[in-house]
Amino acid sequence: MSGTMRGASAESQEALVGGVDAAIDNGGDGNRIADDLFGVSRLLATQPSLRRILTDPSRPGDDKGQLVRQLFGGKVDDASVELLAWAVSRRWAATRDLGDALEHLGVIAVVKAADRDGEADRLEEELFVFSQAVNDSPELRDALSDPARSGEDKQQLLHGLLEGKVTAGTMRLAQQSTAGSHRTVTVALDEYQKIAAAHRHRLVAMVTVARPLGDDESRRLADALGRQYDRPVHINTVVDPDVIGGIRVEIGDDVIDGTVVNRLDEARRRLAG
Repeated sequence: MSGTMRGASAESQEALVGGVDAAIDNGGDGNRIADDLFGVSRLLATQPSLRRILTDPSRPGDDKGQLVRQLFGGKVDDASVELLAWAVSRRWAATRDLGDALEHLGVIAVVKAADRDGEADRLEEELFVFSQAVNDSPELRDALSDPARSGEDKQQLLHGLLEGKVTAGTMRLAQQSTAGSHRTVTVALDEYQKIAAAHRHRLVAMVTVARPLGDDESRRLADALGRQYDRPVHINTVVDPDVIGGIRVEIGDDVIDGTVVNRLDEARRRLAG
């Protein structure tokens, strides 16, 4: 999806991120905009001829924008129509990049809406917890990724699992994870978490410990990592009794492994050598 975009597509997506920010900062309904962008992204995935028309570099951008207004005017939010018209006026390196970018922008709209409502931290935490639940349950993972299962059936399953337990933004992204451009739900949820953290100018640390960290411990660790990386750091904790003790921290490609298991492995390697 968006993480692999290059050249013109990457530049177009980056420019459109600013458009989403401006639309919501000027009073736009972020959740409505997200729904609109997700819907059009899914439409483009099923309509290759429309996708080719809207990304045709030989067709003037104004013409494509006018076509978008004719197709979607009155059916989606006015702010969404203008974002879509701007999107099709940009250059895209591949026809599928437009739809993928719209999904990316929809995630940002959800994050912006949550941030405005003071729920962005909770959104990130809930996405991580749900992602872990899907990873830990092969039955749930298969049910949400089964191509033979209808989209409506998957949505009903998600409602039964999450309704009343998570924010509206988390529910919206959980639903999108079953219908978007990613090959699996877990890949989608991981990407959404990265988008949320990046848009909020934060890093995400995956912390593996033998027992849950207390609030003070998490805060001290986040502060220490924030000073080291010179950016705010959000902590996601995985409890794994097999590590015995100590802590393992993963931030992007960086790994800090101070677990007892790792120290024992190092001692064995030194003895064997």
